Amino acid sequence: MADPFEVRMRFTSQLVHLNASVNSAQKAAHYAIKYHDMDEDLHSCILEQLEKNNMNNRANIFFFIEQLCELAQRENHLSFVAMIRRDIFRIVDAVAPSDGSGAANVKVVRKGLPKLEQLSVLTSETVAELYAGLKERDVSQSHPGLSPSNNAEGSSSAPDRKPVAAPTASSGLTKLDKRQIEQRIEEDRERHKRLKEQMWSVSGDGYDEADKLWDETSDFGEDDLIAAREETADMMGLSLEELDKEFGKMP
Repeated sequence: MADPFEVRMRFTSQLVHLNASVNSAQKAAHYAIKYHDMDEDLHSCILEQLEKNNMNNRANIFFFIEQLCELAQRENHLSFVAMIRRDIFRIVDAVAPSDGSGAANVKVVRKGLPKLEQLSVLTSETVAELYAGLKERDVSQSHPGLSPSNNAEGSSSAPDRKPVAAPTASSGLTKLDKRQIEQRIEEDRERHKRLKEQMWSVSGDGYDEADKLWDETSDFGEDDLIAAREETADMMGLSLEELDKEFGKMP
């Protein structure tokens, strides 16, 4: 039997070193499922790292949660799913805090919630409630690590808002250096690419891809006939009048 302390330390290390790639998230998810008998302890690791690490890492952990839930359902270890569902508000608050420090992660959470709803981890009502809370955070002050200094001048135009406290090591809101900012840009690009791939993905069974294209294609109309006529003339190097004379005018 594996030593619980060693399992926890290795899982924590995987969470800390997550990046935006699918392989990185899947590796950590497989590790969690392998030691599913320690599910509560591993879940506490997820919450702990969400609340203590920088915003880049929190975004990566949020996307890891999608992979974990999907794999847990496939392997029928639903305790992970139940705990994510129970603590989803705490998770979202950690990834995109309401104090303005998580403004950079609001879009990350918005893009991830539909996947959790699709997996039936969250209900549509819960997702709608989370979206409502994120709407206010989206206009919050930018992440302090992504700007050279806190916006002191902005406080005069919004007297009701208290200035965001300077980041401290204990709060986990450490200021990002140039390398971390560049890493965030690259990881956002990777996440965006992955979302586009998911948007186009189909199961591959039978005629799923053909059905998807059929459903998304508009009805054939007069505009399509005109476009086809123009493209044919261009391809053959003829004017429209010459095309009509050669083949007859299209109805």
